[in-house]
Amino acid sequence: MATVKLKTRSNPQNLATSLILVFPLFLFYQLGVVLIYPMINGADFLTRFLFQNVGLSRSAYLAYTAAVAALYAIFVLILRRRQQINLTIFVPVLLESAIYALTMGSLIVLVMTRVFGVNPRLATGGMGHEGFVTRVVMSVGAGFWEETTFRLGLLTGIVGLCERVIGMRRIVAIPLAFALSSFVFSAVHHIPPYGDPLLLGVFTFRFMAGICFGLLFWFRGLAVAAYTHALYDIYVLILRP
Repeated sequence: MATVKLKTRSNPQNLATSLILVFPLFLFYQLGVVLIYPMINGADFLTRFLFQNVGLSRSAYLAYTAAVAALYAIFVLILRRRQQINLTIFVPVLLESAIYALTMGSLIVLVMTRVFGVNPRLATGGMGHEGFVTRVVMSVGAGFWEETTFRLGLLTGIVGLCERVIGMRRIVAIPLAFALSSFVFSAVHHIPPYGDPLLLGVFTFRFMAGICFGLLFWFRGLAVAAYTHALYDIYVLILRP
């Protein structure tokens, strides 16, 4: 009997494909930091540490970025042994993400006001008076770093911890992971010196945004979540009057 070799489907949920699709976000942000420093995305913990505690120069930072990009490529090559890669889905991913980005904010506001009765006092925080380039770079950085940190890292990590270490049932572990990762995601945006003032409306909005990004990550993959996040921030910080 002939043996059929099954491969992972090439869709946005394929991690190898997603990592390649979001690489432009990573590269754009990392190079953009050279222009906008000391503004650094809150989830970009290592870069912030290197600049503030090691005294990293800009030239050394570019070398560090090249090293991270090399490790990134090696990880993708390792994944490629088990997953099929198809980059033709890039345009569909962008279109899908754009639709989510344009509708997500209105949906969250509707739920906040109609279901929870919370005043959605949205804020752009410390970005309100920054220049155009800074806003674009920070929006792109949020899409990459916050989705890889809070969804790919924290959300999936909590699920794995709860299931494999604590022994929770999956039906309990997943909602708990969504809640905890979204809480941390929202809380990080209020950490000084660049964080927003802690207001119920702002915190709740970001918590629910974390849930939405988590759902996109879980069901549509990292690339859709990252581009939705980046495009949403661009819409809020740059395009919205």
